[in-house]
Amino acid sequence: MSEAGAPAGRPGRLGVGVVGTGRVGAVLGSALRAAGHPVVAVSAVSEASRERAASLLPGVPVVDVPEVVRRAELVLLTVPDDALAPLVAGAAELGLWQPGQILVHTAGRFGVGVLDPARAAGVIPVALHPAMTFTGTSLDLSRLVGCGFAVTAPAAVLPIGQALVVEVGGEPVVVAEEDRALYHAALAHGANHLVVLVAQAAEALAAAGVAEPGRVLGPLLGAALDGAVRNELPDRPGHRGPGALAALTGPVRRGDAGTVAEHVAALSGHAARTGAVDVLAGYRTLARSATGRALAAGFVDDAAAQRLLDALGDAPPGPAADGTADGAADGTADGTADGTADGTADGAADGTADGTGRVDDDGGDGPAPDAGGGRA
Repeated sequence: MSEAGAPAGRPGRLGVGVVGTGRVGAVLGSALRAAGHPVVAVSAVSEASRERAASLLPGVPVVDVPEVVRRAELVLLTVPDDALAPLVAGAAELGLWQPGQILVHTAGRFGVGVLDPARAAGVIPVALHPAMTFTGTSLDLSRLVGCGFAVTAPAAVLPIGQALVVEVGGEPVVVAEEDRALYHAALAHGANHLVVLVAQAAEALAAAGVAEPGRVLGPLLGAALDGAVRNELPDRPGHRGPGALAALTGPVRRGDAGTVAEHVAALSGHAARTGAVDVLAGYRTLARSATGRALAAGFVDDAAAQRLLDALGDAPPGPAADGTADGAADGTADGTADGTADGTADGAADGTADGTGRVDDDGGDGPAPDAGGGRA
């Protein structure tokens, strides 16, 4: 394990090795280093990853994956989701994992089950996922303060994961193994699809002659998001708060079916002229969901809700709009928005898999580290 040892006067410090210095890995490694844990080695493949390591982790040796694992007491795996399981299994087959080693991954959709091959060798498994977008620069370090981290680990070692989160300034949120996929889907839906929504709104504004859509959308969307999120915060201990829907405004909240019908007509015309059918589809889907939730919350009555749904037209097959599921298969934009965004802390943010079994920790330009090849 670590050859550096703990710094004098700082008991409990761990030698950290980072496998994959993409946007997430380099930043978390730097944050752990700032907390007093020496970073003893990293792996980096692409030129961007090497530059990131040099910037955020200056002086740290860039070595191959087996050497990172050999040197480290805490191994941080920040590789693409699809590369994680093969990496862990491959390292286990080579006998790289060491008893008592803390093994942490940052893939949002996985708990600690993906680390089972290493657990057989006696490692301590922890899954940490920061609910944050990363740029891979020093700007991210301050954004970790107060950032929620999903922590999943066996009960006996859960405090280790929570302590690591606190040390980098985050807020640990315990997520059960069986709930990781739902947790990650919620974040992807809220953050990634928000980006698509902004893109659609900006496109429609530009088509309406607005030269700088971002200037118009910024204050409006900022206020709407702030109000929605603030209403999800507890207003007293143990109470969730009124909920995001309390911040809903606009024609659906007012039951203004005439305005909704005009919106549908305008977006239909935009789709006919430009081929951007996803904007109309997205509007219809979200407006149906808003109608169902507004009805359930008592903002509109049954008659008003029906008028709104009639104005939206072309209801998709499936359950009626009830605030939770409207069967709207047409709400996924144009088939190109897949709910992922480069730079998010979802495991895939730190790289891509190219289908050949190689992994690039930055989603970039070269062969990547794997447990067997050990290429840096």
